[in-house]
Amino acid sequence: MNRNPLIPFFIIMAFGIVLTFVLSFKGLGDAKEMAKEKKGGEKTEQTAEFNPEQFYQQTCSSCHGQNYEGGVGPSLKGVGQRLSMDQIKDVIQHGRGNMPAGLVPADKADAMAKWLAGLK
Repeated sequence: MNRNPLIPFFIIMAFGIVLTFVLSFKGLGDAKEMAKEKKGGEKTEQTAEFNPEQFYQQTCSSCHGQNYEGGVGPSLKGVGQRLSMDQIKDVIQHGRGNMPAGLVPADKADAMAKWLAGLK
């Protein structure tokens, strides 16, 4: 049994090279398909309707809590009674304390501030 131990390594290398080319061509086809979808005017994630509550659950709830009760960040219950809409928008855009600036896109800040002001 004097087999060459390098043969399995060459087979794996050849398989990897072939797989790389196959996946590259697959990606090129997907890129062309995605370009067609954009030209067709179909909704993408960026053009989808903004939902402040869903955005909160994805981005803000880790610090402000699932039920707006606070945690690392302050409680957001009744924030509309403590701050004006402009103040809320300013905090959303520029941050405060440990809150980083720019978490909410600038064009969505008004909708987010309005939603936060209505929290009870």
